[in-house]
This record gives sequence, C-alpha cells and structure tokens, in this order.
Amino acid sequence: MKKVLLCCVLALSIFACNDEALTITETDNAATQDPLTRAELNDLVEAHLFATNNVFDWNETTDHIIWSALELSQNEAALGYRPAGYENLPETIHEINVNAGEWKITRDELVNDLLEATIRLTGEAITEDELFVAPEDGVLPILEVRILHPEVLAEFSERPDVRYLEPSNYSGGELELRSGSGCSEAPSSSVSSADYTTISPGAKLPWNYAYMNIPTAWNTSQGAGIGITIIDTGVYPEQNKLGSQFSSGWSSGRSIGKYGTYAPNWWSSRTDGPNDQCGHGTQMSGLAAGPRTNNGSTVGVAYKANLRVYRATSDVIVNGSREKRGVKNALVSAGNHSGTKVISMSIGDVFSSGTVRDGIYYANNRGKLILAAAGTSLSWTSWWGVIFPANMSQTIAVTGVRDGSSLQSCNTCHDGSAVDFVAVMQRSSNASRTSLTLSRYNDSPGYVGGSSAATATTAGIAALVWATNPGQSRSQVLNRMKSAASIYPGRSGDFGWGIIDAAQAVQ
Repeated sequence: MKKVLLCCVLALSIFACNDEALTITETDNAATQDPLTRAELNDLVEAHLFATNNVFDWNETTDHIIWSALELSQNEAALGYRPAGYENLPETIHEINVNAGEWKITRDELVNDLLEATIRLTGEAITEDELFVAPEDGVLPILEVRILHPEVLAEFSERPDVRYLEPSNYSGGELELRSGSGCSEAPSSSVSSADYTTISPGAKLPWNYAYMNIPTAWNTSQGAGIGITIIDTGVYPEQNKLGSQFSSGWSSGRSIGKYGTYAPNWWSSRTDGPNDQCGHGTQMSGLAAGPRTNNGSTVGVAYKANLRVYRATSDVIVNGSREKRGVKNALVSAGNHSGTKVISMSIGDVFSSGTVRDGIYYANNRGKLILAAAGTSLSWTSWWGVIFPANMSQTIAVTGVRDGSSLQSCNTCHDGSAVDFVAVMQRSSNASRTSLTLSRYNDSPGYVGGSSAATATTAGIAALVWATNPGQSRSQVLNRMKSAASIYPGRSGDFGWGIIDAAQAVQ
C-alpha cells in the first residue's frame, strides 16, 4: 500500500486547491488501469508542487503512477537494494561492499528473480544484459533495470530487500520548460562598468562580492590548499582561465582537474568527456575559483583554491537516467578524493532520485561539505519550494537575494524552510544585472545569477573558511559560516541563517 499526495482532481482542480494537499490511500493495481498520459501525470505533479512546496517523491506515490511514468520513459528504473533487515544505510553506505557477503547474495537473488518474473509475466525471452540499462558501478547498491510489466513493479516494490524502485528517466516535459536548461555562454557584450571594480593585478571584482565582505576576507584567506569540486556541465575548453591560465597571476601554485561522468548514449558507458556544451559549469567554476590575473577577467571567490570540475549533466535539470548516473558517479569520485573538501551542485530537479540521493549519502559520509542550489525558475513558477537535492538534510541549500536593506529573493529564485544561506546575486533596481563570471571565450565577463550563482559563491566562501585551518572538520567550518551569517543565531523560514560575512567567518 502506498500513498499519493494529490490536490483535488489533477488539472481540473490545480488552481482550486486548498493550501493543504489531500492524502489519498489507494489499493491500485497498475495492471488493470490505463497508464496516465504525460499531460495527466504532469498535472498531478504540478498540483503536488503547488499544494506542498515539496519535491515529488516516487516512493510516496502509487504503482499506477510509477508505471505510467515508466511507460513514458523507456521503462527505465532505478532499484536500490539492501539485505532484508539492514538498517542505517544512509549512515553506512560508504562502508559496505556490494561485491561480497550478504550484499552480493542479495544482489544476485534480485537479478535472478527479476529476470524470472519478467520472462514469466511478459512471455518474452530476455537476457540479463537486456534487463540492465547500464552496468553497475561496484560501489553503491543500485541496479538500473527495465521494468517491463506492471506486475513486476508491484511484486518488487514491496520486497524487504528493495529500498526503492522508481522511474529513472522520466522528464516532466512542460515542467522542464518552465525552469529552463540554465544553458548560456554568459555573453559579455553588455556588462555595465558600474558592475565591477578593477583590482590588482588587473582583475575585475564583481559588484556583489562586497555584500558578503569577500574582498576583506582575502586579507586573511584566499582558499589556498582547499579543493572545491563543481558537479555540473563541465568546462568550456576555450576558456583558458579554467585551463592553461588557471594557475597564474596571483593564483599560481594550484591545480585544476576536469572529468566527465555523463554518458551521452544509453547503450554506452563511454562518457562524453569534461567539455562544457551548455555554459553553466564554466560559469559556476569561474565564480567559485576563477583566477586573479592581469588580463581583465573576473576573479573567483576562492582564487587560490584547487578545483575539480565534472561534466555530469547536459544541463542544470537532473532528469535523465544518464544525468542521474553521471551525478552519482561524480559524487562517489569526489567523495573518494582526499583533496576535495567542498562540493558545489548548482543543479537539481523537482523530482527526487534515489540514485542521486545514494551518491549524496556517500560523499557526505566521506566528510565533504555539499552545497546545492535551492532552485531557479521562471518568475511565475519560483513559488515552487526548495528542489532536490538541496532539500536533503545532508546538503547545504543556498539561494540568491537582491541587494537592499531587507532580504528579498531574486526574481527567479526559490526559497523556503530548507534554505540554509543566501548570497546577494541581483540588483534590486534591475533584475538583469546579476553577478559576474567567466564567459566562454575571452577575458570579458558575463552576467550570471539565480540560486546557482549563489551556491557557487558560497562554496568559495566555505573554501576561504576551511583554508584558515585545513584540519578543521566539516561541522566546524559550517558552524563558523553560520555564526558569521546575518540572521544567526536566529533562522528565517525562507532565508536560513542569511548572508555570510566572509571576513568575519575567516577570523
């Protein structure tokens, strides 16, 4: 038995809903009902978002809804498993060995039973290779498989050795169009001279850094020796400030690594490399750790920090199975990298994902400080709450605000009770004038804003704090960030602890 959060009756009642969603218990049998259409399923999801301001969790819905999503997404599913009765997996996932003992036994039984049930219920011969969508990673207890019959879904979703069984490749369609891909080359043609100051040795200081007291913090720390990992869309190879000139000027003596975990084709485990084809990852990398040089480019917050950048997604919406797999693999890699202290994720979705969640658990248990964007949408859908994975307790949710005497969300930024920190990203007088970062090709900066920019900026501040004592724990760094925030020791229902004073935090 599962529960689904519905607000009245799908699209007919979306805007007539009460403030609280209805909880409807169903004894549904997906095999006896016609699957929902994409429009019907999207209406249901939007009704849930409107009524609850919470992400849509497949584990809280019905087999009928899950089967409908599977039918609309090549029947690709993620199955998280565990030995029956195993507890506290979120806290121990980094310690298990899926290739031995009870974990291997459980995995083999599930695969054998899945194969048998699929052949029995579909009447078609299918091999194990045909059952799997992608190879296992050998680290996390996840199977990416095809669920080809609704009764297979019903049978396995109730098993005690199955943690979750959910669609892995469903895209919201209309919902996706409302938030946009986040892709942009940060064009530099119209940057106002009032939005930056030239500082030694010839770099541009974005106007908004002063609101977080970042320039004063540089008197104490520049992030030297601390590793920041950006999990996003990669880096443009044309941007030499994130290439041959990354360690130059006042930023010499550090390193950058570029990696690809996003596989462009479902039939291949080959990744597409680290090269950005969107622009978003380049922009976030520039904000967090762009070099301080004499070429007129913008400087990043932690301009002496080391940087690792993963192309894990094609855009900012983590909705395809290849993107979820790419993000999960990047999280495992970053979790295992001893030099990484801070992980910045300016990506997410209104749907939760067990695959990504397991990756978050893994990296968090390895002691990484994981920051995630609260969400950026078109202004008329920014009422959606904090998106996944920023809504998880294992991540630090960040959103953007405008300048001014009182806190006000940027016009496209999500906020809510899950937000931990905010950063000034937008002029109150002009929504188009946001923070500045590296563009695609040259040294001229481009505008970038939203919760994405706020997250990468805050990741840079975290590196500044950590560099003052590299032996600090994650909790010690986080506590210093909290105590230097504008609302602390209070906490806002929309803006968390507020704006971090970086200069105070590094003292």
